[in-house]
Amino acid sequence: MTTRTAPAPALVWVRRHLFRSFWDGLMTVVFGGLGLYILFRLARFVFVTARWEIISTNLKLLMVGRWPDIHLPRISVTLVVLAALGGLVAGLIHARQVRAGTSAVEGMPLPARASDLGRRFGLLIGAVLLLLALTTTVGTWLTAAGFVVAGVVGRLAGARIGRDRLSRPVIILLTLVFIGVPAGMYLYLVDAVPLADWEGFFFNVSAAAAGIVLSFPLGVLLALGRRSRLPLLKTVSTVYIEVVRGAPLYVLLLLANVSLEFFVPASFSPSKPIRAIVTFTLFTAAYLAEIVRGGLQSVPRGQEEAAKALGLSPVKQMGLIILPQALRNVIPAQIGQFIALFKDTTLAGLGLGILELLGAAEAITQQPDFRGQGLIIESLAFVAFMFWVGSFTMSRESQRLERKLGVGTR
Repeated sequence: MTTRTAPAPALVWVRRHLFRSFWDGLMTVVFGGLGLYILFRLARFVFVTARWEIISTNLKLLMVGRWPDIHLPRISVTLVVLAALGGLVAGLIHARQVRAGTSAVEGMPLPARASDLGRRFGLLIGAVLLLLALTTTVGTWLTAAGFVVAGVVGRLAGARIGRDRLSRPVIILLTLVFIGVPAGMYLYLVDAVPLADWEGFFFNVSAAAAGIVLSFPLGVLLALGRRSRLPLLKTVSTVYIEVVRGAPLYVLLLLANVSLEFFVPASFSPSKPIRAIVTFTLFTAAYLAEIVRGGLQSVPRGQEEAAKALGLSPVKQMGLIILPQALRNVIPAQIGQFIALFKDTTLAGLGLGILELLGAAEAITQQPDFRGQGLIIESLAFVAFMFWVGSFTMSRESQRLERKLGVGTR
């Protein structure tokens, strides 16, 4: 009597998920073939037909605009210092998770940790390596190496500092560091190159980061104001949210560009990057306010009643009980709005005349060496890739945060 061997797990998975029925198999063949054809054409364009010399020749213009070469080391120093600060924050968070027993990587072997980092930041690392391959200077490689070393050192320092419960003086000192270091780096940069001359992808990233940091607290305050029982505060918040959300961002940028001088003397009017950042902040805050308001409405009323039963003041009820749950519930919507802000920074080129990444990519096709050669596809592909890397990384990290906080689970 012969025994039948069980089919391989891979064949079982293919049969169950791809060829369960005739129509499933037909769709698998049709769309699978279409996907392979698209991948073939994409790979052929990237590795065979595309002329990437337009990108390598103008890489500095695309990344930092017309930033003077003599001041490029300041950007390198800033990146290294911010990497150390980010590593310090990551180390403190990990140390707190270890003390609470909630760390997912504590005790994990080093290869497994490296694999986890690769899954989280593999695309970002690949994009950096691609940019390094396109550059011809040693300084960018030294900057990348310093960035990695500073991040590791900051991570180890954070783990060491956070090993024990932090005392009040240490918390105050760390707060001052987290606020003072970015401010100091900003002053260090504008001391050499004014904010009005920040261009390229450097402007896109800086404007998006500033808009996110400034719009989040403003959006939370607007959401709380709209739910307030004070008629004046509620009316002002509601009018602001509805008016700003009803206006296109491009129109607001145009108004910031051409209409500000009617209200403010030219000698006092801010530079175009500041106008862009303020517009992005005000616009995004209005949308975040509605997102946060939806999160506040999702918190069961029993949570507020329980906080009142504990004798907490209204401020503590909101700050310790209700608002943390509301923000946790709307993480996907918040990150989606931040990603939209990151991509909307390209509108600053059209509305305010700033040479950001998209504008620079269109401008380089008009250079004498590349004019009339149809290289706009390569330029736009590079722009799309850079924004996709940033957006995808933000999305993956938000999903990781959701899993750690248990969003969507009970």
